Amino acid sequence: MIRNVDQADVDLRNATYRTFAELGRAPTAAEVGATTGVGEDGVRAAWRRLHEAHALVLDDAGEIRMANPFAARPTDFRVQAGGRSWYANCAWDAFGIGAALHVDSRFETHCPDCHDRIEIHVRDGQPDDQSPVFHVLVPAVRWWSDIGFT
Repeated sequence: MIRNVDQADVDLRNATYRTFAELGRAPTAAEVGATTGVGEDGVRAAWRRLHEAHALVLDDAGEIRMANPFAARPTDFRVQAGGRSWYANCAWDAFGIGAALHVDSRFETHCPDCHDRIEIHVRDGQPDDQSPVFHVLVPAVRWWSDIGFT
């Protein structure tokens, strides 16, 4: 059952995202707790509610796997933005990192069909090359059935 989140959960989610952006990696519950004054157990409980509400994705150990557009694990989408780098979960999220940070960005990946290298620069919210096509194999209505695969 998906539970509703309250303003405290939203605030904790924002602190989690802010810490992720600052660190360039997924924060631990202790790190978010230190920035918010919420104990580690409280952070984990809020993360669980946020996970159930599809506001972030936890792995089986209860650690952050995805805080869209940021990926906690290495992926095929490495994004450079604002002098830092992060992994994105997919091509869509690769565009989202620069947008979320309000900065120009660049990301690298490869074509899943021919494996050719792809590099996209985004300036003022616009990609330098608008010819690539982004294709999702899973219909949007089923994304959360296996968000890691989608």
